[in-house]
Amino acid sequence: MTQANPVRVLLVDDHAVVRSGLAAFLLAFDDLELVGEAGRGEEAVRFCEEHRPDVVLMDLVMPGMDGVAATRAIRERCPEVQVIVLTSFKEKELVEGALEAGAIGYLLKSVSADELAEAIRKAHAGRASLAPEAAQALIQASRQPPAPGFDLTEREREVLAVMVEGLSNPQIAERLVVSPSTVKYHVSNILSKLGVSSRTEAVALALQSGLVKSAER
Repeated sequence: MTQANPVRVLLVDDHAVVRSGLAAFLLAFDDLELVGEAGRGEEAVRFCEEHRPDVVLMDLVMPGMDGVAATRAIRERCPEVQVIVLTSFKEKELVEGALEAGAIGYLLKSVSADELAEAIRKAHAGRASLAPEAAQALIQASRQPPAPGFDLTEREREVLAVMVEGLSNPQIAERLVVSPSTVKYHVSNILSKLGVSSRTEAVALALQSGLVKSAER
């Protein structure tokens, strides 16, 4: 780390007071340099294309283009620019979305100044940083059982969709142009995979879980 080549940082947050606080924090570190601020995702993308900062501190929830979309656009157009998400939210979906978009770090706004500075340095060096709360959310998500019906085949989903319409096995066979014995086989597999004992339960679970939509008449 040398003062001659500080890490160039862009702040992205729709709240001016937050940007002001982060700007003041950056002044305390000789090896970090504030090169710009943006209040919207679109502004951040344009800035990165024009000025190529080293690291972006990216808020997630903003009007217009949100932080995930902005992160994805920046990483696609300026792959050398690293993005650290800095947010108040630690929900699994947000963490996964940000990391999938290409963020190298995910930190909460409660992070200390020294921890944030170190994360910026690590990002510049290509190393990831993940808030403990975000890591825990991902771990808990990985331990959750798979959603009902995740292992249904495409044909079984077709049969289930027709079951939702209330058709009998012979009617399903006619609709799908297969034999009644084939339909019976598929229905048996569907009940087994969904862990239910009746067609009524299968239909109820399918609708509740969003496996199929109710038929529109």
